[in-house]
Amino acid sequence: MAYTIRKPLTDRLLNAWGILVFIYLFLPIAVIVAYSFNNGKVLASFQEFGFDAYANGLENDVIVATVFTSLQAAVGSAIVATIFGTIGGVALARAKRGMWWAVGLTVVLGATLFTPEIVDGIAFLPWFVTLGVDWGLTPFNDGMVRLVISHAMFSMAVVTFIIRARMAGMNRQLEEAAADLGANAWRRFRDITLPIAAPGIFAGALMSFTLSLDNTILSSFVQLPGSTPWPVYIFAAVKVALRPEIAAISTLMFLLTLIALGVCALALRRTGGSSTEIIKTMAG
Repeated sequence: MAYTIRKPLTDRLLNAWGILVFIYLFLPIAVIVAYSFNNGKVLASFQEFGFDAYANGLENDVIVATVFTSLQAAVGSAIVATIFGTIGGVALARAKRGMWWAVGLTVVLGATLFTPEIVDGIAFLPWFVTLGVDWGLTPFNDGMVRLVISHAMFSMAVVTFIIRARMAGMNRQLEEAAADLGANAWRRFRDITLPIAAPGIFAGALMSFTLSLDNTILSSFVQLPGSTPWPVYIFAAVKVALRPEIAAISTLMFLLTLIALGVCALALRRTGGSSTEIIKTMAG
């Protein structure tokens, strides 16, 4: 005779609550995806199913330029943030407990994460104007340079903490053994430290890339004419009327993010990490 073990009422209620939370979070995305197949002129009025919105969006030079600007800024900020974040993360992981510079760096990076983006934007704007106009440093008058620097500053802390979390459990005896065998500092870093930190570096780069793609507030302060990113363009379009092309391109950007997440998870899986380790690495 088979017996069925029933879950306690609290577990069933928690499962139901979790399902409702996921529906609440993902329902707006599902609506945008559905309305991206609207052949009408206005997003809010679904008239006919079709792919006109995708065709019109990809043929719109302004939309394509803003998407390309966002991708350029995201790649540039990911490179900058990953380089400096890796250096900072490795340094923090190797620092002895209580060292003043490690504590100070952690506080500064933490403050960067918790500072409202509007405060960062207000701070960056006069700084860029001072450097580019008053001091004559022309690179700071370029809109793309401004976007890369500001986005990298915001995501550098995330990359640093991810790398530090990845390196926290590293066995220092591996490097000591390599040193005993005659390996110099660069060889030890290349053959031991870098492979161990690689999953965290990859996850940090991806996180920096995605944070830059949807950065609206900071971008609206530092962007210049000719370097308007996609989120700022959407924010301006909301003031008039949202067209189906906005939903179509937003859906493509969402798919791009999902692909990037999938590639990152696959890379982390191939390093031998479990699902729990992958989530810890991605979350820092």
